[in-house]
Amino acid sequence: MAAPPTSIRATQAALDAGDLTTVQLVEAYLAAIEENRHLNIYVEVFAEEALATAARQDWARTQDARLGKLAGVVISIKDVICYAGHGASAGSRMLEDFVSPYTATALQRLLDEDAIVIGRTNCDEFAMGSGTENSHYGPTRNAADPARVPGGSSGGAAVSVQAGTCLLAVGSSTGGSIRQPASFCGLYGFKPTYGRISRHGLIAYGSSFDQLGFLAHNATDIALALQISAGADPYDATAPNKEVPLYAKADPDRSPKKIAYFADLHSSEAIDPAIRQAMQDTVDAFRAAGHTVSPASFSYFDYVVPTYYVLTTAEASSNLSRFDGMRYGYRSPAAQDLAETYTLSRSEGFGTEVQRRILLGTFVLSSGYYDAYFGKAQKVRRLIRDQLQGILDTHDFILMPVSPSLPWPVGEQTDDPVANYLADIYTVLANLAGLPAIAVPTPPAGHLPVGYQLMADHWEEAALLNFVRGLAD
Repeated sequence: MAAPPTSIRATQAALDAGDLTTVQLVEAYLAAIEENRHLNIYVEVFAEEALATAARQDWARTQDARLGKLAGVVISIKDVICYAGHGASAGSRMLEDFVSPYTATALQRLLDEDAIVIGRTNCDEFAMGSGTENSHYGPTRNAADPARVPGGSSGGAAVSVQAGTCLLAVGSSTGGSIRQPASFCGLYGFKPTYGRISRHGLIAYGSSFDQLGFLAHNATDIALALQISAGADPYDATAPNKEVPLYAKADPDRSPKKIAYFADLHSSEAIDPAIRQAMQDTVDAFRAAGHTVSPASFSYFDYVVPTYYVLTTAEASSNLSRFDGMRYGYRSPAAQDLAETYTLSRSEGFGTEVQRRILLGTFVLSSGYYDAYFGKAQKVRRLIRDQLQGILDTHDFILMPVSPSLPWPVGEQTDDPVANYLADIYTVLANLAGLPAIAVPTPPAGHLPVGYQLMADHWEEAALLNFVRGLAD
């Protein structure tokens, strides 16, 4: 068959018309996975299971049985999302043999609407990275240029959609791990307000930052996935009992908006010229469409990355302490006593970057440095959130670049962790403040994808998604 449709609406229309079957659709995606094995997208492919589910849905259609809102929608899940009876290794040797006994709440809600999971995608180990180069399973490569990274940590999720191996990907974001790979792969990538989607079943990196989200070819598909997966969860106290809007049923919004941007940032010499041009073109396009685009000031850019890494590494140090060779995870066969079991299991089970962040987090939480680092970072986080809130009090959205650079060559930053950390400088703002944000693709720079991001006020996902949907029409 020809390449599968790239939207839920087109896919389900073709299925309803009998132009293709769900089995044919899954077979086409499996063929794409085979053709793109050199990109190292998947940790595990659920081929037989996906085909069996597709066959059941085809049979249900012949019986005029009720099917869910995501019938025929083939999705991938990042290797940090628990799925009962399936592996979930977080890209790490530490969990390579772990089989989850339960399913993440958000994933279960998608499955209840007949989504078909085709496999789990590669990611930076425990979601720690910006290029999907830190995985136990090796780096994932960008389908636009296999010599370059796809972004991270949800790089496998991004390439799974980019390379046509599924229709929608479920990823996670701690500091930009959905928007940055979406931008590097020419996709839409969305993270909601912190708490909008339950984190139950998401393997933790930084608990006050982690969020589930989606990557797709359009914002309408993301709106439907959000509508289904969002909402309160008795297993997650950070998911409040707030009404979930009907995101997918609202009309695209083309009314004039007030959009803030940071002029100094857009003209910075630290940003790749192609990205500067893309941002200027975006500002010009918004103004031509009747939107008010005005500069705003933000005082804390120099503190954003340090604040983010102090807080997330501290939380990672705590969250990953359970993986000690005794209670959870890999146990070194060379250990001769209890002390060696702890030391060797963690040294052999965790990769270099995870060890670096655990050590940094342990340091900032230590009794002599807690107030000097962790305590101050918490205060700066509040200042950052308050200043962003002040901007959003008078504007609908904030426009920013996603990354200061285009996708870099695989291996270029492996020995330079600071450069890797700085790649997150524009995306961590939304996670620090818990704001909803979306990456939107722009015309590419040559053969390399480029995008921008928009942030909205807390719980304003509907306004953000409807505006972006209006831009695409």
